[in-house]
Amino acid sequence: MSLRIGVIGAGANTRAKHIPGFKAIPGVEVVAVCNRTKESGEKVAQEFGIPTVVTNWRDVIEAPGLDAICIGTWPNMHAKLTVAALRAGKHVLTEARMARNMAEAEMMIEESRLHPKLVAQLVPAPMSLPFDSTITWMVHSGALGPVREVILTCVNDAYADSSLPRSWRQDTALSGKNTLYLGIYYEMVLRWLGREVAAVVADAAIYTKERKDEEGVPWPTTIPESVSVLGTYADGGRLIGHFSGVERTGARNEIRINCSNAGLRLDLSRNELWLTKGKDKEKLIDVPPERRGTWRVEADFIDSIREGKPVKLTDLETGVKYMHFTDAVWESWSAFGQRVTL
Repeated sequence: MSLRIGVIGAGANTRAKHIPGFKAIPGVEVVAVCNRTKESGEKVAQEFGIPTVVTNWRDVIEAPGLDAICIGTWPNMHAKLTVAALRAGKHVLTEARMARNMAEAEMMIEESRLHPKLVAQLVPAPMSLPFDSTITWMVHSGALGPVREVILTCVNDAYADSSLPRSWRQDTALSGKNTLYLGIYYEMVLRWLGREVAAVVADAAIYTKERKDEEGVPWPTTIPESVSVLGTYADGGRLIGHFSGVERTGARNEIRINCSNAGLRLDLSRNELWLTKGKDKEKLIDVPPERRGTWRVEADFIDSIREGKPVKLTDLETGVKYMHFTDAVWESWSAFGQRVTL
């Protein structure tokens, strides 16, 4: 089955991953692109040999002969474009994060349920792909014992300099309630544990209240630059998270899973998985090549279309779960640390 793809929003990840990924699959063509400006769209088209450049996203979605749409825009357009594409009878691959908020995420999944023959897929959090199957097996094998704590840490200095211009990630109009790497890390933990937290308490801070845009116009910062979360699972386990863009010491990116018999530490900075058992020293886990997952986003999307394979990484149901969590953290922070039940 030959397939024709249209791209709306050709940002860095779309150019680095999605377009090359589709072009590498036999029988798949990327035939149209719409970017923020005609000039940027033409540049992408020239780089990748895409025959058609348009300036209105509706011209891509409504184009006859297109089978699927790849959405690489900021989150503010994800719900609108996904719903429109599904109504136009086209399969959809949407860049992460799913949407700006839970309400938009629910719009997407409700529309998808009206079109069960169309594939609707989200781009997954990629950092843990080499380790997902190993961590999932170890957690559910029982060898580690019950999970007591999951600790998420992602801190860097991305926003530490108050003179830096405003990023789209700091604007609720564009990014919504997606805060730092909160949703990405929670999505990875969802894969391993297979369950959501039951409640959260959160606190957050914005230190640089105002930043200038690319043209030097000052705008208020509306998304936290630091957030801390305490979540509880129904079985009494805890999820503890700290995410910061104002870290002035070394960056840290890791997830720890503390169980009754042993602990796992996924070092996302070094792409290493470590095990600590009893009083033994921490031991590096050598994940064999056959168990290491890889980036297959575009290939999996095409396989789902051609062969009817169910979407695993990532389906809209999972997206709604991490958006539910993100919204709950925002609600708790906005209510001065009130406990929010999911």
